[in-house]
Amino acid sequence: MEKKIADLRKDYTLHGLSETDALPNPFTQFKIWFDQALSAQLSEPNAMSIATASLDGKPSVRMVLLKDYDERGFAFFTNYNSQKGQQLRENPWGAVAFWWAELERQVRIEGQVEQVSPEESDSYFQNRPRASQLGAWTSAQSEVINNREVLEQRLAKFQQEYENKEVPRPPHWGGFRVIPTIIEFWQGRPNRLHDRLIYKKQDNGSWIIQRLSP
Repeated sequence: MEKKIADLRKDYTLHGLSETDALPNPFTQFKIWFDQALSAQLSEPNAMSIATASLDGKPSVRMVLLKDYDERGFAFFTNYNSQKGQQLRENPWGAVAFWWAELERQVRIEGQVEQVSPEESDSYFQNRPRASQLGAWTSAQSEVINNREVLEQRLAKFQQEYENKEVPRPPHWGGFRVIPTIIEFWQGRPNRLHDRLIYKKQDNGSWIIQRLSP
């Protein structure tokens, strides 16, 4: 018998998250959880959804890959002319979520978004595989195209243009950094009584930790 979507459920029993276990600095706490996701050999533990909105408040969300983080924030790279790039120029705020199902955990981040420096974008771009570098030139991300052949033809053009040459970073491609004002750590618990600890940044740069009802 086919199972109804409404009947799909899982009880979370692996871990708990108490205030006494949470570290004072959310970036240190994130590192512990992220390192545990790496150690668990999850598929793409750096995959995160990022939600953006236009000036009139119309939201959109998609998956991107976290490529760096430190106490300045969480960085990812993209085409600046893409939908998310355009929305972030109009309305420079974003929300990020990581979901690590095997660990029954998620991390939710909200904050202002800024472009990373050209030097940071250059450094990351030069460390990308050559095929990915050429892909950044090939794709006019989020624009309508007639068919797959358009991409193949553009790729061939740039392969020829940069044959035996270093591929420079396109001016329309680079990084964004989400500068968090809140970071929430969610740990699944039995009976849907999950643990939710939220770090809120204060005006003096310090963080307070509060427990949220699930």
